Amino acid sequence: MRVIINIIVGLLLIIGAFFIAKSIISGKEKPHTKSAKVVKTVFIDTVLNGSIQVKVPANGNLKAVRRIELYAEVQGVFNGNKKLFKAGETYQKGELLVSIDGKEYYANIVSQRSNLYNQITAIMPDLKLDYPIDFSKWESYLKGFDIKKSITALPEPSTEKVKYFINGKNITSLFFTIKNMEEHYSKFQIYAPFSGVLTEASVNPGTLIRTGQKLGEFIDPSVYELEVAVNKSYSELLKVGKEVALSNIDKTKTWKGKVARVNGRVDLATQTVAVFIAVKDKDLKEGMYLEAQLDAQEINNAIEIPRKLLVDGSQVYTVNNGLLELKTVQPIYFTKNTVVLKGLENGTFLLEKAVPGAYENMSVNIHKATK
Repeated sequence: MRVIINIIVGLLLIIGAFFIAKSIISGKEKPHTKSAKVVKTVFIDTVLNGSIQVKVPANGNLKAVRRIELYAEVQGVFNGNKKLFKAGETYQKGELLVSIDGKEYYANIVSQRSNLYNQITAIMPDLKLDYPIDFSKWESYLKGFDIKKSITALPEPSTEKVKYFINGKNITSLFFTIKNMEEHYSKFQIYAPFSGVLTEASVNPGTLIRTGQKLGEFIDPSVYELEVAVNKSYSELLKVGKEVALSNIDKTKTWKGKVARVNGRVDLATQTVAVFIAVKDKDLKEGMYLEAQLDAQEINNAIEIPRKLLVDGSQVYTVNNGLLELKTVQPIYFTKNTVVLKGLENGTFLLEKAVPGAYENMSVNIHKATK
C-alpha cells in the first residue's frame, strides 16, 4: 500500500513540475511589437530650365607659332659669336645666330670675280671698235667693279649682235656661276629672322659642321599655339576668332586664347579635328601643358545635374506629395561629372543628392533648408 502511494505522489510531482515549467517558458516569450516605419529626409532642387553652354574639354602642349629648325647647308668649322650659342640665349631680328668658317670658299669667289674682270677687260677693245654704243656702259661697269664685293648685274646689250658677242666670250655664264657661289656663301652665316630665343643648341664653337647637320631651334616666344583634338561633331561650331578659356593642369592660372585655325581634315583613326588656339602671355613657355574649355554649343530649355542622379541612363527621381517619383528625361550632353538633359518642367522638385535604396513611391521628408 505504501509503495502504491509513493508511486502516485511521484507521478503527481512530475506532472506538476511539467506544468510549472511550461508556464515559466511561456512567460519569457517577448511580445510581438510592430516596427516603426522610417521616413528618410532628402534635399531637393527646384527645376528651372534655361540655356546651357556646352564646353568641350581638350588639352595639349604649347608650341611657338614662329619657329625655325637651324640646319647647316654648308660644311666648315663653327665659329663662336659675341653671344654664346646656348639654349635660352635671346637674339634680336637680324642678329648673327650662326657663323661657319668659309674663308677658303670666299677666296674661290674672289678668284672667280677676278676672272670675270679680266674677261670683260679683254673684250673692251673689240667693243670700242665694233660696238661703240655699248662700250661706255661696259667701261662704267669696270670702273665700279670690286672683286671684294658682290657683283652687280651686267649691262644690258643694245642689240642682238652685242648679246651674242658677250655670250660667246663666256662672260654671262661666268657671271651666273659667281652669283651662285655668292648665294651659297651667304649660307655660312645664319641671321635671326625675328626676335626670339634659342631653345635648342646642338653644337659648340670649334665643332666641324657637316652639310645637313642640325644646329638647334629658334622660336618667337611672343605668340604660342595650342593644338587640341576635338570630336568632329563639334568642328563646325568652332569658328575662327572664337574665344577659348585656357588653364594650367593645376587650375592655378588661366589665360584667354582665340581659335586661330581649324583643320579641314578629319583624323581617320580618332575621328577628331585639329583646332589651333593662339594665346599670348609672358608667363607661357614652349611645351607647357594646358587645358582648354571650348564653347561648342548652346542647349536651350535644359538643366545640368550630377551624373550620379541619372537612373538607368534616362530617368531621374523627383519628389511629388512626399513620395519619390521616376521621371523619364532626355540626356543631351555628358561631361565627366555632369549631364545636360531636357524633359523636366519648371518647378519640379528634383533630388539634389542620391538617396541610397531609393525606389518609386518611397515616402520622404523634404529638408526644411531646401528651397
